[in-house]
Amino acid sequence: MNAPTDVPRDLDPRLLRAFAAVADELHFTRAAARLYVAQQALSRDIRRLEREVGGALFVRTTRQVTLTPEGERLLPYARAVLAAQDQLTAAVASGTKPPLRVDVAAPVSTGQRVLDAARERASRDTEFVARYLGGLARGAAEILAGRLDASFGRAAGLAPGVLDGLEHRLVRYERVAVLLPVDHPLAGLAEVPLARLAGETLYAGAGNPDTTEWTDYARTLLTGHGVQLAAPYPKLEGDQEFIRAVRKHRWLVLGSTVFTEIPGMVLRPLVEPAALAPVSLVWRRGLSHHGLDALVAAAERLGAEGDWLARPANSWLPDADERLLGAEERPG
Repeated sequence: MNAPTDVPRDLDPRLLRAFAAVADELHFTRAAARLYVAQQALSRDIRRLEREVGGALFVRTTRQVTLTPEGERLLPYARAVLAAQDQLTAAVASGTKPPLRVDVAAPVSTGQRVLDAARERASRDTEFVARYLGGLARGAAEILAGRLDASFGRAAGLAPGVLDGLEHRLVRYERVAVLLPVDHPLAGLAEVPLARLAGETLYAGAGNPDTTEWTDYARTLLTGHGVQLAAPYPKLEGDQEFIRAVRKHRWLVLGSTVFTEIPGMVLRPLVEPAALAPVSLVWRRGLSHHGLDALVAAAERLGAEGDWLARPANSWLPDADERLLGAEERPG
């Protein structure tokens, strides 16, 4: 039996870029078009990379392309290398750090408030470019792909292994709330006990691949309380489409008290329990950028001024969040 091939010390970034493109597209023809190379050349590069790492990275059939376990293991490292190379190239070309690309989820959000505060205090040569991707599942994927630098959302709800390539810091505990039509029987309450939602259907983003961490949170909160999650529905783009769908289906919406105003609807915090939605700042592991430093400082300042990390009596978090955030708070 031959000895396994030694993994080389340096892998050609061109081969890693070819690998990442095929992993994104899961289609050699589309990946080749994206890279502006011939498909034969792309296939040749993938075979060379497979020889260098000593194993197959893709399973190829006439109908589909899928990653092997070895390919899944290599992918986050390849993306981190490519992201670092892109940053280096941009920095060398401009002589300064590129703008920090940060997803704040929505214009009305904790992330937007932190970004606004960071922009006010950051030095003049520190630039930020905002994105509005809607959910941390999408934001984390974009960070690992090198197309984004930081994002905000519920870190504990990310898929297994995703956090391995990221760093995170808790910014705020938002109060979970329900969005109700103004003529709903519960709209007259200042706060809505969870038990009073029994028999209702709540929309929590099911079917939207960008917000799976929020749908997971809602399912954990509502299980056993007689509340139905709205069936998976295609991603709703923009406020107008969101409002149209919610009104048409007569959904209640699970959100937080940090939520855009919707005409004809009111927000009411949930109680019994007082459910909390943790919002963390998440960024690529090892990232060094003045903009990131400014975001962290702004989050700390706003948190101290607004008591963002206080937990009211009888508050509730999913077990996954308790474990992750408890580990974050422990030193070492």
